[in-house]
Amino acid sequence: MANPSSYVNLLTSQGVVDLGSSEPLFFSPCSDEATVKERRKWSPKEDVILIGAWLNTSKDPIVGNDQKAGAFWKRIVEYYNSNPLLIGTTPRELGQCKSRWTRINEVVCKFVGCYDLALRGQSSGQNENDVMKAALDIYHNDMKQKFTLEHAWRELRHDVKWCSTKRKAVDDQRAVPVPEPEERPIGVKAAKAAKKRKKTPKEEELAKLEGLLEIKKEISKQGLLASLVAKAEPLTEMELAVKAKLLSEML
Repeated sequence: MANPSSYVNLLTSQGVVDLGSSEPLFFSPCSDEATVKERRKWSPKEDVILIGAWLNTSKDPIVGNDQKAGAFWKRIVEYYNSNPLLIGTTPRELGQCKSRWTRINEVVCKFVGCYDLALRGQSSGQNENDVMKAALDIYHNDMKQKFTLEHAWRELRHDVKWCSTKRKAVDDQRAVPVPEPEERPIGVKAAKAAKKRKKTPKEEELAKLEGLLEIKKEISKQGLLASLVAKAEPLTEMELAVKAKLLSEML
């Protein structure tokens, strides 16, 4: 068994740390410079400049969309860092710019869906500010967080290039190949029956009436959803259930 005095000597040899001393204690760094750069927050001004860099580079007729992703983003970073409004700031790296744009694009696309939903539920007495408030409420309820990229949305919402890119991404996700059914020649009896089975004026009038009732029903749903979204006080459980059902039907 080791001599207890040897442990005392070992502790003494390590020196004594004075916890009351004003001298700072130094430890080995746990993060490098790259991590610090990555954590540097983006300001709204930087977001707008990055969006402008992406839009201008994607619209460049000399460059086009056929270039490789690496070259495309290299041009965006050069455009961004050369902006005179960023003089005196630390240049951003390619990975930072690409990561930030991906985040902006993802969040703004989600908000566009919320804004379109609020726009469809707009009543006659509501203005653009009311629609915006309703869209922000829908986003907050769905995503459980506030929408903080309104400045980015205002830069992108009317841009033809970005809107076409967004629509293409949605169309690609929705495109599902469906096999076309094999057409069979219609029989003589079926042809005669179809010819005889034309709608009477009364049936046509009834079909029109059903269509009008369906439109009226849809407008009523949108009005109800808009009133629930705009309600200032907390919703009851029944109102929350109705709101969730209306949202699921419209999305």
